[in-house]
Amino acid sequence: MPYTPIVATLGYMLDRTTQRVLMIHRNIRVGDHHLGKYNGLGGKLEPREDIVSGMKREIREEAGVEVTALKLRGSINWPGFGAHGENWLGFIFMIDGWRGEPLTENDEGTLHWIDLRRLLQASSTDAKTQNLASLPMWPGDMYFLPLVFGDDARQFHGVMPYENGAPIGWQYEWV
Repeated sequence: MPYTPIVATLGYMLDRTTQRVLMIHRNIRVGDHHLGKYNGLGGKLEPREDIVSGMKREIREEAGVEVTALKLRGSINWPGFGAHGENWLGFIFMIDGWRGEPLTENDEGTLHWIDLRRLLQASSTDAKTQNLASLPMWPGDMYFLPLVFGDDARQFHGVMPYENGAPIGWQYEWV
């Protein structure tokens, strides 16, 4: 059987002046698989749409701004991630240029500027538990967020299988 994941984008808007990242707190739609969690912005690719156009569209729809600078940081294959065990393939972007003032909410949740250090402090085992308690996120985010915001200019490409809402593995390569 062919592997047919849901293809999506995931973007992290970084304000380099304040070192804060725009995150969505998915707190509006009942039944949302991400309900209660903080996440980057993004979503499913539409037919006949490339990943850059899809990322720009999602940022426009979710944050109300026009992207002027972005960089593909990598990709992640998430087998079993979906609410019903669907497979997802995500292209991860860092966005550090845009026109306009971001919205404070959309139909999925409220938007918040989160200190970058707060996101990255979770890379250690002790801090991870504390950070997730204060900022509910998918547990796998802490494995790849340091790669998104790290100094290595290469792209990472990884696989993170999920089972029962939690990652059961993580491996990646730099290219």
